Amino acid sequence: MQRVTLEVLVDSVEAAQAAQVGGADRLELCQNLFEGGTTPSAGLIEAVIAAVPLPVNVMLRPRGGDFCYSDAEFEVMQRDLAFIARSGAAGVVFGILQPDGAVDQPRCAKVLAAARPLSVTFHRAFDVARDPFTALEDLIKLGVDRVLTSGQEATVFEGAEVIAELVRRAAGRIVVMPGGGIRERNVARILQQTGAREIHVSASGPVNSRMDYRNSRVPMGRELRAPEFSWNSVDTARVRSYRKLVD
Repeated sequence: MQRVTLEVLVDSVEAAQAAQVGGADRLELCQNLFEGGTTPSAGLIEAVIAAVPLPVNVMLRPRGGDFCYSDAEFEVMQRDLAFIARSGAAGVVFGILQPDGAVDQPRCAKVLAAARPLSVTFHRAFDVARDPFTALEDLIKLGVDRVLTSGQEATVFEGAEVIAELVRRAAGRIVVMPGGGIRERNVARILQQTGAREIHVSASGPVNSRMDYRNSRVPMGRELRAPEFSWNSVDTARVRSYRKLVD
């Protein structure tokens, strides 16, 4: 049976290095994870690609929120894609929908044409598309390599039945990669239920600030804010656990 490909979500050089040490096969690089991930900076893209030998797929998303973009936003995406395509990245991760929830085929076709020969993944915009099976066929016709999905549910575990049907209908024409809520306790069951051979995980853990002096009276974020003196990053031990569980 085909070895399971383990893709790990990263947002820093340190996270990328931790994922590599833990046994990741591929990275998805983005920033602003609180918003579901947006296009990383040029400096971060170059630094991560230089730091690890793994394939790096870069997020192409100009903002958080929905996936229906203005002309100005699409222009930004095209400019970002031009940089990604010459950066040494292995692939690009994107998703564009029309107002009615259908895949925006004309714009997606432009992204694919500009991205090749990079690998192309359609991200979880798929999970808010109007009909997953119609969207799947649209992506296959466009020539997309991979779709990341939670089965149009909050987590992969809840969407496993839909993912299994997507895998069945895909029939090898596109990779269906579960992602969203995968944990060590459920990863083996998800693979068994869905038949997927690639998975997408965050494998994150807390990182404590290096600051000795800490003024907690001055927040640097909005309300409902994350702690100022800690953050999440990839936990090498968790990546190793996933690697063992899926091998």
